[in-house]
Amino acid sequence: MSSLDWRDRAYDEAFERTIAGLDARRRTDPGFAVEDAEGVLRHLYNQEGLDMGSRGMAQEAALEATIAAYEHYINEWRAESAPSDRSGP
Repeated sequence: MSSLDWRDRAYDEAFERTIAGLDARRRTDPGFAVEDAEGVLRHLYNQEGLDMGSRGMAQEAALEATIAAYEHYINEWRAESAPSDRSGP
């Protein structure tokens, strides 16, 4: 067991928690749009770049996981909303 396994677990937990939160918001808030999620993602990118006080490994793992979850969720959301390209012969 690696001494950084806790970081991987923290990352995975933050990722799953973020996905679950986005799913719940999408189910319960009819006004929640992909553009809203993209706005949060832009804020997260800004927050990532503002690490002047050194946030530490735990907070860094949580922020990285949250960003990755938003990116993943937005990509999946856009893919399911995209028109299907089934213009075969």
